[in-house]
Amino acid sequence: MPLIVDWEELELACERNAPNVYSYLDLVTGAVLVFYGESEDEEERRREVEANTERYLRVEPASSREQYRWMEKFVSTVTEDKIKEKLLVSIDGKGAFRRFKDLLVHFPGIRERWYSYRAIHLHDHINTWLSALNLPVEIAPPWGDNVEVPEDEPVNVTAAVSILSPAETLRKQARELIDMIPAVDLNAAIAFLEFLKERAANNSDDPEY
Repeated sequence: MPLIVDWEELELACERNAPNVYSYLDLVTGAVLVFYGESEDEEERRREVEANTERYLRVEPASSREQYRWMEKFVSTVTEDKIKEKLLVSIDGKGAFRRFKDLLVHFPGIRERWYSYRAIHLHDHINTWLSALNLPVEIAPPWGDNVEVPEDEPVNVTAAVSILSPAETLRKQARELIDMIPAVDLNAAIAFLEFLKERAANNSDDPEY
């Protein structure tokens, strides 16, 4: 019977390759289970899932090496020498992914191009993985059954102008940071955001604000 896959969760799982984080595709419901290894109970549950190979399939994320190659190839398409040099420095050595992402905040247009570029490669990875498994799905992924990975065309920096306002750019960056916070710290993060929201509401009622 064809599977109804939760494509959004599968996409996140294939992007997520942190140590001790494991994702599994439920071959009955199409849901994706994620284990962060934060407790003995969770680890025990993960082992139970791992052993049930008839129902659960271990998701194969794009490896760090593979995602690093995407960065390298993308940087090679940037035509503005000074920016390209900064990007090359950012991806050299340990912490490359974080430095690269932090640097792109200063170049919103290139940043948007990078996320589109990465998404194409990630979707191709997912389709290739599922195709190799010969797993029938009822509804095709939103990006289609066949993803055409484009040639690495040069990125014209002057043309890569972001349509996002500074505030929208910051909000998007905040959402990305939320996605990186371990589950155990999410309650604290939500509490702090609620505090900021309440403070903003109170300040908006203050005539001197």
